Amino acid sequence: MPAHTDACILVVDDDPQLRSLLLLVLEGEGYPVKQASDAAGAITAVESGQVDLVVLDISLGLEDGRMVLARIREMGELPVILISGKGDTADRVLGLRLGADDYLPKPFSPVELVARVETVLRRSGPQKNHHNPVARVEELAGPRSNGLNIDEGTREVTVDGQLVELTAKEFDLLAFLVRSPRQVFSRGQLLEHVWASRSDWQDEATVTEHVRRVRHKIEVDPARPRWIATVRGVGYRFEP
Repeated sequence: MPAHTDACILVVDDDPQLRSLLLLVLEGEGYPVKQASDAAGAITAVESGQVDLVVLDISLGLEDGRMVLARIREMGELPVILISGKGDTADRVLGLRLGADDYLPKPFSPVELVARVETVLRRSGPQKNHHNPVARVEELAGPRSNGLNIDEGTREVTVDGQLVELTAKEFDLLAFLVRSPRQVFSRGQLLEHVWASRSDWQDEATVTEHVRRVRHKIEVDPARPRWIATVRGVGYRFEP
């Protein structure tokens, strides 16, 4: 029996046959499952506060599942796995940009769905405490970094004294890079260390999109970043 089987999963799909199949598979693994067939039902279920993960079809008849995802992201960091029959790269990237935690193209096997659910639940669990709860960039890397401050105790980031609002995963990504100034990390390494995942389970575009979002929040000019540098063909590093 997998871990996190007390986690309640919301299945959102307008196809009753697929909902029944997903219900059968997930309940067979021990998960309590809720169902919704449209956007309104999905939002109501999420607002109840009793859902731990959402499996969301990107197409809900006349409605768009990405709109539901955007609304969920306005409410918080509830994990979401998008499923889609389109298999389009642009569709997948857009879903990730809206904040999806994973993307599963149809057709998929029940075993793969369960594995994705387990992985997303595992990496969305409580974060580990680090031995140095306060990582101040000035202390790590000298005066050039004045202006950017990260407090891992309060999970707050400020730029020139102004509080910057980051999502939980955006904060984790930035804090991880700051702890190892000038060290280059590949997207695969960042998936492993920040998401507790692997590229064979999760698209590395997740990392690319989160880096883009962090840059837009902390950099004066995201196109010419001061702190998060791209090392072409390799990955990213923090420049103090």
